[in-house]
Amino acid sequence: MARIALVTYDPGEEPTVDRDLAVLRRALADAGAEAAVAHWDDPGTDWSGFDLVLIRSTWDYSWRLAEFVEWAERCAGVTRLLNPAPVVRWNTDKRYLEDLARAGVPVVPTRYVAPGDPVELPGEGEGEGEGEGEFVVKPAAGAGARYAARYTRKERETALAQLARMHAEGLTAMVQPYLANIDVRGERALQFFGGRLLHASRKGAVLEPGTPYDGAKTAHPRLEPWEPTAAEQAVAERALAAVPGGADALLYARVDLVDGDDGQPLVMELELVEPNLFLFLHPESLPVVVDEILKAAGPR
Repeated sequence: MARIALVTYDPGEEPTVDRDLAVLRRALADAGAEAAVAHWDDPGTDWSGFDLVLIRSTWDYSWRLAEFVEWAERCAGVTRLLNPAPVVRWNTDKRYLEDLARAGVPVVPTRYVAPGDPVELPGEGEGEGEGEGEFVVKPAAGAGARYAARYTRKERETALAQLARMHAEGLTAMVQPYLANIDVRGERALQFFGGRLLHASRKGAVLEPGTPYDGAKTAHPRLEPWEPTAAEQAVAERALAAVPGGADALLYARVDLVDGDDGQPLVMELELVEPNLFLFLHPESLPVVVDEILKAAGPR
């Protein structure tokens, strides 16, 4: 009987927001595995006692990034961790978009502003370019639209205040054009599991105009099933092939795509650490996920 840890965050007194966790644990148990839900930061958990430690919904990691990466590397030293620790380290810093761009993957144009760097933001009077002059500021290490905000050029001073706050916390910022097609076609999330496309979803725009960067946001508004185009799947597969170690190193992946001003798909994010699987929206995918997890928990 395979022993599998489904790793999540500690919600405290609040109910978990992972809608798939209990369903996945029960399905693995029904398939003959011993599946346990564990908090990644629980000092009492013996990770070596599991055949597979599967990162699922560690959705507080971006607040404690160094601690989380250290946990992943320590855990990988005593058992099988998926996705692997080197992938976790690489993917928790969104400067991976630079690596993808160098590999020829079309990505959302991005500038990075670390603490102490000269600050360059779009200002009034500059050319419009991508996104009709709007831009986004968000942290290079973040999840769930944490500290992300959308600005017009006239709101440059407000954006500078956000940058100052982020830099005071030691965060590197990302500055990207806001792509107007997001408001029309939303974002598409292509989910891969066991090396093949599992399913796809589409959600509406997360950054509504005027939403403060430190305000609560709905991470997946108006989520619905989606049939990916051939162009979307091709871009997603190119992104996964560019991951250090290659796509074969991954058990699961989610590629978030948006359309550029020319209508062609661009990678917005590559979710390789703790992507929501959206099994509640795609229940037909559950048997595939269970089967691939059991294969991964087999002999090394």
